[in-house]
Amino acid sequence: MSTPLTALPAAPAAPPPAWIEIDLDALAENHARLTGLMRAHNPAAEVTGVIKADGYGLGADIVGPALARAGAPALFVAHLSEGAALRRALRADPDPARHALPVYILNGMAEGERADFLAFDLRPVLNGPDDLDRWTRAGQAQGGPLPAALHIDTGMSRLGFDEAGFKALAADPARLGGVDIRITMSHLACADDPAHPLNRRQLDRFRAVTAVVGRGRLSLANSSGLFLGPDFHFDLGRPGVALYGVNPVPGHPNPMVPVVRLKARVLQVRTIDSFESVGYGAAARARPGMRVATLAIGYADGWPWSAAGKGEVVIAGHRAPILGRVSMDLVTVDVSTLPEPLIHGGAVAELIGDHRDIDALAKDAGTIGYEILTRLGRRYARQPMTSGQTQVYPIGVPTPQTEVDPAP
Repeated sequence: MSTPLTALPAAPAAPPPAWIEIDLDALAENHARLTGLMRAHNPAAEVTGVIKADGYGLGADIVGPALARAGAPALFVAHLSEGAALRRALRADPDPARHALPVYILNGMAEGERADFLAFDLRPVLNGPDDLDRWTRAGQAQGGPLPAALHIDTGMSRLGFDEAGFKALAADPARLGGVDIRITMSHLACADDPAHPLNRRQLDRFRAVTAVVGRGRLSLANSSGLFLGPDFHFDLGRPGVALYGVNPVPGHPNPMVPVVRLKARVLQVRTIDSFESVGYGAAARARPGMRVATLAIGYADGWPWSAAGKGEVVIAGHRAPILGRVSMDLVTVDVSTLPEPLIHGGAVAELIGDHRDIDALAKDAGTIGYEILTRLGRRYARQPMTSGQTQVYPIGVPTPQTEVDPAP
């Protein structure tokens, strides 16, 4: 007889086969570093947090409140649904002062979304005349102008008031009187390439536009833009990926500290008795005597298929190269040189951490750190931790069994 659904536990009691450790101290440190960078030239500058795509894959309900505690004056997400979930998380914070933290929706407000924006206390980024008109009408219905951000396109050619829209605003600035513009912003297209001429063109356009229609605080710099120099800083920084430890200055040492560690359990270890292939497509060949460990992680979890046979993991402080193709749920590694007592079913492998950061994995996979983070799957348990809780083992130094296989 099956157990009634009402009698089932909320979740399995057994530890998960793979999980993400999120160092909240490191997250706060990155926010502080970026804030310090801006305040070196503007003591009143502040750094917000962009936590779209579920907090860049780490869980907006985890990183959002953490950034609020770190002093972020506002948070940005892409969609209404993300904003609603974030508001719930903020209102669960023990400090009531964080419950009403401004949350901006980068994609603006579509027709029919007004009631939800008001119910969840969200602010649209006004990307064009339609957004402006809808939010003006919302304010009229509520009895006064409502807060929002104004987005001017200076060269990205995606969202934001285009040249024609800006000129219309410049000719009739009274149109902005029906909304309470708290931030005037634009977005840099090539900030990760400091020599690209579009950076300076966008800066000049932003200055010219804000001299005419600028309201509230001014915001231009994303993660990489903050490192283009103080001319790009203005009042508010809007970093995303740099907060989570991805390098915002490609080709240079990473000025951020790592936030993410990805770990998975060993499901099985086997010794190959003959010349055999390993995994799909027989892409890897095993020699007699090779020991192969299979890990509980695959491309369904966001481990990139394109990184097949590249890189390594760390098990009990020892490096183990990845073998063959990445399967949907499994990855195989060569553990032939690792001390046999330390390699067993249930042992823990670190796939992202101090030995191999997000940018290194992205390079192996032929992609960018943004994609690695945002594709981290929902099967992972996400564990907020402090720096003191995170286990870091020196490479090549065996660790006691109790540390090799901790309960996550």
